[in-house]
Amino acid sequence: MTLLHVTAQHSHHCSIIIHGKERRRKRKRKPETETEPGPPPRSVSLQSDESKGNGCPPAKRSKMEASVKEQLLGVLDDLGEEELDRFHWHLQNGGDFTPIKKSRLEKASRTTTVDLMVETYTTDHVMEVARLILKKMKKGTPPTQEASSLSSESEKTLQWCQLKLKSKLKAEFQSVFEGIAKAGNPTLLNQIYTELYITEGGTAEVNDEHEVRQIETASRKTKKTETPIRQEDIFKLPPGRDEPIRTVLTKGVAGIGKTVLTQKYTLDWAEDKANQDIQFIFPFTFRELNVLKEEKFSLMELVHHFFTETKEAGICSFEDSQVVFIFDGLDECRLPLDFHKTTILTDPRKSTSVDVLLINLIRGKLLPSARLWITTRPAAANQIPPDCVDMVTEVRGFTDPQKEEYFRKRSRDKEQASRIISHIKTSRSLHIMCHIPVFCWITATVLEDVLETREGGQLPKTLTEMYIHFLVVQAKVKKVKYDGGAETDAHWSPESRKMIESLGKLAFDQLQKGNLIFYESDLTECGIDIRAASVYSGVFTQIFKEVRRLYQVENKVFCFIHLSVQEFLAALHVHLTFKNSVISLLEEQQTTSDESETEEYAETDLYMTAVDKALQSPNGHLDLFLRFLVGLSLQTNQTLLEGLLTQTGSSSQTNQETVQYIKKKLSKNLSGEKSINLLHCLNELNDRSLVEEIQQSLRSGSLSTDKLSPAQWSALAFILLSSEDDLDVFDLKKYTASEKALLRLLPVVQVSNKALLSSCNLSEEGCEDLLSYLSSKSCSLRELDLSTNSLKASAVKHLSTAVQSPKLKILRLNICELSERSCEALSSLLSSWSGTLTELDLSINSLQDSGVKLLSARLQSLNYKLNTLRLKVCGFSEISCDYLTAALKSNPSQLRQLDLSNSDLRDSGLKLLSAGLKSCAVETLSLSGCLITEEGCTSLASALSSNPSHLRELDLSYNHPGDSGMKLLSAGLKDPGWRLDTLRVEPAGVRWLRPGLRKYSCQLTIDTNTVNTKLQLSDNNRKVTHVEEVQSYPDHPDRFDYYHQLLCRNGLTGRCYWEVEWRGNVFISVSYRSIRRKGGSNDCLFGLNDQSWSLSCTDDGPYSVWHNKRQTSISSSSSSSSVSNRAAVYVDCPAGTLSFYRVSSDTLIHLHTFNTTFTQTLYPGFVFLSPGASVSLC
Repeated sequence: MTLLHVTAQHSHHCSIIIHGKERRRKRKRKPETETEPGPPPRSVSLQSDESKGNGCPPAKRSKMEASVKEQLLGVLDDLGEEELDRFHWHLQNGGDFTPIKKSRLEKASRTTTVDLMVETYTTDHVMEVARLILKKMKKGTPPTQEASSLSSESEKTLQWCQLKLKSKLKAEFQSVFEGIAKAGNPTLLNQIYTELYITEGGTAEVNDEHEVRQIETASRKTKKTETPIRQEDIFKLPPGRDEPIRTVLTKGVAGIGKTVLTQKYTLDWAEDKANQDIQFIFPFTFRELNVLKEEKFSLMELVHHFFTETKEAGICSFEDSQVVFIFDGLDECRLPLDFHKTTILTDPRKSTSVDVLLINLIRGKLLPSARLWITTRPAAANQIPPDCVDMVTEVRGFTDPQKEEYFRKRSRDKEQASRIISHIKTSRSLHIMCHIPVFCWITATVLEDVLETREGGQLPKTLTEMYIHFLVVQAKVKKVKYDGGAETDAHWSPESRKMIESLGKLAFDQLQKGNLIFYESDLTECGIDIRAASVYSGVFTQIFKEVRRLYQVENKVFCFIHLSVQEFLAALHVHLTFKNSVISLLEEQQTTSDESETEEYAETDLYMTAVDKALQSPNGHLDLFLRFLVGLSLQTNQTLLEGLLTQTGSSSQTNQETVQYIKKKLSKNLSGEKSINLLHCLNELNDRSLVEEIQQSLRSGSLSTDKLSPAQWSALAFILLSSEDDLDVFDLKKYTASEKALLRLLPVVQVSNKALLSSCNLSEEGCEDLLSYLSSKSCSLRELDLSTNSLKASAVKHLSTAVQSPKLKILRLNICELSERSCEALSSLLSSWSGTLTELDLSINSLQDSGVKLLSARLQSLNYKLNTLRLKVCGFSEISCDYLTAALKSNPSQLRQLDLSNSDLRDSGLKLLSAGLKSCAVETLSLSGCLITEEGCTSLASALSSNPSHLRELDLSYNHPGDSGMKLLSAGLKDPGWRLDTLRVEPAGVRWLRPGLRKYSCQLTIDTNTVNTKLQLSDNNRKVTHVEEVQSYPDHPDRFDYYHQLLCRNGLTGRCYWEVEWRGNVFISVSYRSIRRKGGSNDCLFGLNDQSWSLSCTDDGPYSVWHNKRQTSISSSSSSSSVSNRAAVYVDCPAGTLSFYRVSSDTLIHLHTFNTTFTQTLYPGFVFLSPGASVSLC
């Protein structure tokens, strides 16, 4: 067993762990039924080499030479004197072949030319040179019979080379070895290969998050909005894409299956199962290219160096062939890939450094016809410039069904496989890690051993238990298979203990430096004998890899098979060092504990220090290390390592103090990821009290989110992330619509597809925190609803700058107090998202004409993907229609839905807009309440007549189309040539031609049967005042007997608007008529229940709104109630919007809008909270 795994850097001598399986890249003996492809019918080359003679008998060789000379002479005989001179000129200049000196060709006859060419290029290659020259001279005219014959020979040679290459690649990739215990017993890759989940999307930007964080995020990502890509289709054009794909960059964390993906792609080609349009596939690894750093090759020489079949066939050009180059492991590249300063190289036969070759190949300067597939871990993805990559894909690893498929394929014992699958499902941390194929292998290795050798034994449930068992299994394999021991012998010998200590030190030292790959000097520093490294790697293959160069044994490079193995051994090293010498390796100055300090106290301090260091890491690089370290403190885990540990045991008090310290940290304002990791640590310590407490509250329905502590919020997030429930939609209102709740549940938002965050009173600081999650490379959010939040211009600026590579498709910023000043930031946002955003809602924001101008100009300059744009009640006029028309004309095929309702466009604006509608593909157009008459309808009908095949739905309600306008549009509705199938024009009439919302004004009438007895009516029941004297109203069941409030008679339908003058402390409300009338409970008071909504107005303070006992303060910039004592209410019942305004100098200043679904008829109402308070109906 070794925790180091040795991998050779050349394709003939390497061992690779993929999906936890070792693949030995050695030529294997083929089955007797398989025949080796025979020699090529004729070598094809453009230069002399050591292949002269080709092993033919002299007599046969002489006959072949005579035949070739005759063919060549026939070709030259067909040339005129001038053509022969040109032929000689090409021979002198070479280019694609070795030139012949001018002095030798002067006055050379045709026969002399033949002899010179055969002497220079050999019999095998001379006709290919002739064919190339003829091709240049005749510029694509049909070749001579001889050249045509030679072309056929060339094709046969290419086919022979392809067969040889396929035979080699099949032998190389068809088998994998599953661990040392199965050595010599290869498993067919096709038998155990489990399809991986690959998706298109993302960018080549760097992701420096700890890979375990990425795994945990990816395991929660829902797949509903993504289409997976099969490995055999990696270069195929997805729907809607026309440009060919030359270079694919595939990202994925370590052990996720990137290498095995490329192996399967290659194997399927070699076995003639897929992609037979490709003539050659050449798989390289960056590890094997690294050791050629100081050497020089041409592209052809590099291919010849690794794939000798091409050299044997004399192939020196791939310009006319379909070739795929695979470069696996960009993250391990040690070549200086400087894409900005590299010399341009276009000649595949010119030698240079390997890094220059790769850069020019990737840039498309060298062999532009070739296809490239590059794999990398996310942290190294940005080494390739984005303009060099045609498609970025991501290997997500195993989905849940694929995890089960893997275990069932691996185990022939169906019952055992079922037990393993059931066990993994009970432990969320194990289930998440099984997202990585290599962890599935580790898990299978451990659980199979436990089930087979320890009947009735408890299966490991935590990561620490799993990795300890894995270490023990490997130690047992070494003892039995390599040391000749018995199954019952102790597996920890002095030698194996020393080796684990050395590897642990190596793991810890390199983890501190951030190194995942290390060299001989690093091993020497840790006391590992270089001469024994190969023994380690031959025995401990599952854990550690060595990378060996093809022809030499120097320049070895080592790495652990997975980062998690390195972190486990690093934690084990820290634990062993402390247990054996009471030295904390986590202190800046490592000293033994003071004499006065007890070992128990020092141990507690060790774990506290580890927690602090992990929390200080900005990207979680110590998260998994911390989980392992605290897990090793448990007595039960130390018992598993008996024989390796000289001293075992941590007191229960130490464990409890560590638990309490972690809970104390959880009570602080930590980021979501840090809190989640601390809860994982508690899980490793077998303390689930926090989580169980919240789970019990959830089950009983008694969870009160208003009273949750920070630690309990973290536990709730942990439960949501760990649940099997679909997190496709995250609705903050399920918990509580507050910024505090949002910030605690941001990790849940990050893994959702859709986040509904409306009305959570998001501050600018909270917006920054949210956007830090949105900008994470692991964020999977596709739809974001931030409506009814006071974002202002500064918040929108954060929104546009924080998210540089968004995946968002739908963004709702309606009712966010955006103004024309916000539009500059909004236009920048559109620049960032023009390629992805498909729906944008900016309704009920005071954008004005200047704001719409900025937005339209940005849309006009971008190749936007936007197909839905909503700009209802945005305060712009007919002037904006000119700007919107220009945007429509710039990309006429994109926009499908346009909503401009409640905008004062008038007929002149619609005339401008109609010019754009004549050529665009809008299918749904909403112009409700836009002051349109029959004149505007005429312009619109004319536009639709010239472009009748797109618009399906037209809303012209709350306008005055008149008889002629109605007739024109109704005719279009009946016309089979028009696509229009839905036309809304009611209500219609002259009354709707009043500007603004006042067109919806209604006359309120107080329902005197509801008025409380301390409310006095006056001014013909148009004014209500709160008085001390009881008024003499008759008893009525509808009267409010406790609270000083009333309802109006008007049942609200459609769109309604009214204004009131107020004094004192009052609530302006709307309510369902079913609200309770008797008593002093919250069920009776407007705004304190789910039956009513209220605007709170006071003489000496700002406005606020109330609904269902929740108060939302309104920002002082718009809410200074002392400025004006007039308020307005607008309700759109079908749309579910209720808006409150302050009226100042006849101008409406928006205060707040509720977005909901009204389930009953609404009635206006008022509450009077102070003596003398009054309301006058306007």
